[in-house]
Amino acid sequence: MSLRLSGEPYSEYVKYMRIGKKEKEELKVLDEIIEENHVVTVGEIPLGLVQIPINQIAGTKNTGRGVSFSKSFYPILSEKSEFAQKWMSLYRAHIEEGIREPIKAYEFMNKFYVEEGNKRVSVLKCVGAVSIPGTVTRILPARTGEKENRIYYEFVDFYRLSELNDLCFSEEGSYAKLQRLVGKRPDEKWSDEDRMNFHSLHLRFKTLYEEKGKVNPGGTVDDALLTFLNVYDYSELMNLSVSELKEKIQKSREELKLREGSVPELSMSPEEKVGKKINILARLLPISASALKIAFIHEKTAETSAWTYAHELGRLHLQKTFADEIHTSCYDGATEENISQLIEQSIADGNNLIFTTSPPLLKGSLKSAIEHPEVKILNCSLNTSHKYIRTYYARMYEAKFLMGAIAGAMTENDKIGYLADYPIYGMTANINAFALGAKMVNPRAKIYLEWTTLKGHDPFETFRNHEITYISGQDMITPKLASRHFGLYWDGGDYPVNLAMPVWHWGKFYEQMIRKLMKGSWKDDEISDETRGLNYWWGMSAGAIEVICSKHLPIGTARLIDLLKNTISSGGFNPFAGVLYSQEGVVQMDMDRAFSPEEIVTMDWLAENVIGYIPAMEALVDQAKPVVSTQGLGGKQGLGGKA
Repeated sequence: MSLRLSGEPYSEYVKYMRIGKKEKEELKVLDEIIEENHVVTVGEIPLGLVQIPINQIAGTKNTGRGVSFSKSFYPILSEKSEFAQKWMSLYRAHIEEGIREPIKAYEFMNKFYVEEGNKRVSVLKCVGAVSIPGTVTRILPARTGEKENRIYYEFVDFYRLSELNDLCFSEEGSYAKLQRLVGKRPDEKWSDEDRMNFHSLHLRFKTLYEEKGKVNPGGTVDDALLTFLNVYDYSELMNLSVSELKEKIQKSREELKLREGSVPELSMSPEEKVGKKINILARLLPISASALKIAFIHEKTAETSAWTYAHELGRLHLQKTFADEIHTSCYDGATEENISQLIEQSIADGNNLIFTTSPPLLKGSLKSAIEHPEVKILNCSLNTSHKYIRTYYARMYEAKFLMGAIAGAMTENDKIGYLADYPIYGMTANINAFALGAKMVNPRAKIYLEWTTLKGHDPFETFRNHEITYISGQDMITPKLASRHFGLYWDGGDYPVNLAMPVWHWGKFYEQMIRKLMKGSWKDDEISDETRGLNYWWGMSAGAIEVICSKHLPIGTARLIDLLKNTISSGGFNPFAGVLYSQEGVVQMDMDRAFSPEEIVTMDWLAENVIGYIPAMEALVDQAKPVVSTQGLGGKQGLGGKA
């Protein structure tokens, strides 16, 4: 049947038809996708009536419907066809009254495929609608080991709580992270008001973010939103006007280039030139000594925290080394809530270089760095990738390997205790290096791992029950809580006997960092990969880590440790080289290969001679959770683990 169309609607149809014909590809068909990819499905779940995001409608359910539309649901049949007449009638109805009748669709892998209402979707797509109501049935694929499948099942779990279906992430763990960043417990359901508030922010962010185009083509808009929520608190963003939100997005645009879960580029020594220069920090010129004012911002005081005490020793070393050339000051009592105010105060006091000395201060440090590009801010943390600040840490695993070798040589019953505090990046490498060091000199050595931050748990009970007398405790003493229970010690007599201790020599670290600034080599470290940040991770070769042996250590063992220390410092030995076994089995079989620095940083397994496990977040005391939420490994358990 030949139709004669005229007037404005005709021109509208022709316009969209031309767009559709340029797309070349046909509409995707769900039945064909499942059949051609041999997808195994495990059931269908009715979701009821939901708002379907137009941009997540990927095709049609049944074969035969696709011939009328392009891949993006634009019409492609002739303007003289009966299909065109029906499409135009629906178009007129929408212009006059709006389309209200729900479609029927299937959801598969977070995409929607229309069974009834293809023309309704086409019309709404053409007029720029955001969503359409639809009765939806979810088709569940069988679980596989593929990344896309794992992310999808994380979405399914998230949907059960939130009923949000317009979020697409490209990395694992993102849905759970979003749940936390909006202030929800892992199993807490969203209310209608929660969904409405989030949807408002989501839509505003998406619109503003896409104004100048995506800055990270490899990711999704929602990846960028998650990165944005890592910088700014959700409650803070909810109260911003459109212009205020736009300003923050523009200021943090370089940060939004980062991919969720990206590993920073590692600077392994002070002399190393990391990569080609990029523009993000090029404006930060070298600082002359006479102009250098340095602030150290700590969570606790040197009297109450061994960690802060070590950094304060570093600051005093720095001041002594450079004398009147520089000026340093410290600010105590920082929290996640007040860190931004303390940084503002330190900047007002004239400081142009700021070290924030613990992982929980990272988020506030990043926010301040975005607001103050004229100031250099570094945070002491590991495996965090950011563009406006740099991070730093020290390779403590090198010292722990030596401590393990001492313990393996000294133990009389092949049992050694190891006290760890936070299950964060770097801690697992420390534990495993200690275990490998012990095993190198004593193949029968077993490491009994206990955590000091578990709820209602006495780690020393395990040591007593297993008659363990050689224990690796906290690295340094706390001045106000001084005791002999630090480093590697023997606890089998009337009082502990210290054998050796690892030292965080932050003074050497800070000294070399300042010299880099004065020489202008700071800019040489700027990397070319826009999706990664930079982390300084220096070790024994830079003097940032040391092992001090006591007079109680046998001479032969002390000589062995000196030999190993020199070999590690010169780069002649890597504790994580050759054949490696975890509690679950083989990790590496290549005798000629050593773990890369990135593999060591992200290590989430325990060596085969470790008896213990990596605890989950919910098992920890409340004081530990801020650190673990920033730097944590998650709740992976190993052989011999407990819930």
